[in-house]
Amino acid sequence: MGLFGNLFKKKFETVAPARAKELQLEGALLVDVRESHEYKGGHAAGAKHIPLGSIPNRLSDLPLEREILVICQSGARSAQAATFLAGKGYKVTNVSGGTANWRRQGLSMSK
Repeated sequence: MGLFGNLFKKKFETVAPARAKELQLEGALLVDVRESHEYKGGHAAGAKHIPLGSIPNRLSDLPLEREILVICQSGARSAQAATFLAGKGYKVTNVSGGTANWRRQGLSMSK
């Protein structure tokens, strides 16, 4: 693959909400990286709230030994969070389509 083959390779996986829910039930930690007002408006059941901008200061809230699932509204901010966390050595997975897709899939939501 050459000298730069892995340089631009994503260091995390992206999964559909149904698979994310399965992983959550198996012990993965679901983290919602949206802003507080978005989270309070409705979030995936069981999600821990850590806004994207707070993640660098809240790494101690994220166990390295546990898989981390990140979710936002549509998948863009969670991809940023996944990139950052993967760079810090976390096993991290992005939830495709975010909370909007989670809701469309009929998965449980909380307020």
